[in-house]
Amino acid sequence: MRELVEFMVKAMVDNPDQVEVTEIAGRDASAIEVKVAKEDMGKIIGKKGRNAQAMRLILNAASAKLRKRVVLEIIDQ
Repeated sequence: MRELVEFMVKAMVDNPDQVEVTEIAGRDASAIEVKVAKEDMGKIIGKKGRNAQAMRLILNAASAKLRKRVVLEIIDQ
């Protein structure tokens, strides 16, 4: 899941070298934290949160196969 999020985020931003994606795995759920450069924050979130919501939707669909819950958190640096 971490690789999927990293691929999507790096495709959206202007500074892909400053993207940090970490996964905190649990038994039933995982949290994926995304950190990007300050100027790329708006691109990740999108208008009215549409980009972030689309990434969460893709993650939920992919994690359904694994029968695991995944939470995407976008962290401000």
